[in-house]
Amino acid sequence: MLLGKYHIVIFKEGVGGSCNLRMRGWLGFFVFLLMVVLVACNAWLLKVWFNTAILEEDLANAERQINEQRRGLANLAGRLDVASRDLQRVQRFDAKLRLMMNMEKDPVEVGEDNRLANFSRSYLPLHRQELAVRKMQEYLTTLSNAARLEEVSQQDILRALREKRDVLASMPSVWPTVGFVSSSFGRRISPMIGGDSDFHFHKGLDISNRVGTPVVVTADGTVTLVAPDGTYGNSIEINHGNGITTKYAHLQRGTVQPGQWVKRGQVIGFLGMTGRTTGPHLHYEVRLHGVPMNPMRYILE
Repeated sequence: MLLGKYHIVIFKEGVGGSCNLRMRGWLGFFVFLLMVVLVACNAWLLKVWFNTAILEEDLANAERQINEQRRGLANLAGRLDVASRDLQRVQRFDAKLRLMMNMEKDPVEVGEDNRLANFSRSYLPLHRQELAVRKMQEYLTTLSNAARLEEVSQQDILRALREKRDVLASMPSVWPTVGFVSSSFGRRISPMIGGDSDFHFHKGLDISNRVGTPVVVTADGTVTLVAPDGTYGNSIEINHGNGITTKYAHLQRGTVQPGQWVKRGQVIGFLGMTGRTTGPHLHYEVRLHGVPMNPMRYILE
């Protein structure tokens, strides 16, 4: 009966007319079923939209957390990198002091960990966040242990300095003048125009600057020479004791006399271009028992 034929008559009120509608039962059932399906689909779509909105909010929160974690990791990596460089600089300073004081034990070296650079330049998935933090904590522990060892090492240096104050005072540990190093210690080609172009050994540092720039003595000592010295021009030599002497050449003029006692940092002359030179600069030498040494070995930067 549900699928039979139906004749529906619709009367118009007040007019007296009517409208006839004929339809089969299955068509009404289909329309009813279609409406039910549409209502169900709308309800499902509404639920999906609601869940999607929640997921989008969760995703936004997760992305904010990831960005905050990444910034935190980058900041921690930067701090560790700075700490590592500072520790290495202290260790180089320690090594130079030990070399100057003739102490046998060398400080423990801590190498750079290039993995830290990747933490601040690349994205780390969530599953690697914990691994990255663990590696940083391990490296921080390494730095902490190295710092404690360095502290013990520095105590050895301090004890040696207290015992050898006179030796330290005779070490040429400061720059003799301001400027830039135009020629370093070691083998080089002669810079003289028309001179010998073969390699020869440069016995000191050439520090270039304007004529008249003050030149200071790099350690306590006694002036042994203030005079022109062949191709070196106006020169000053100072004996610091313990077999260490320094030479300051190509000076415009000197301000000290032979036999005078000078203190580290005292002005002893002015930079010039006397003697055989291509321009204004100071030629600075350090000798140990007459043997030329690299001045950079002694300068504490």
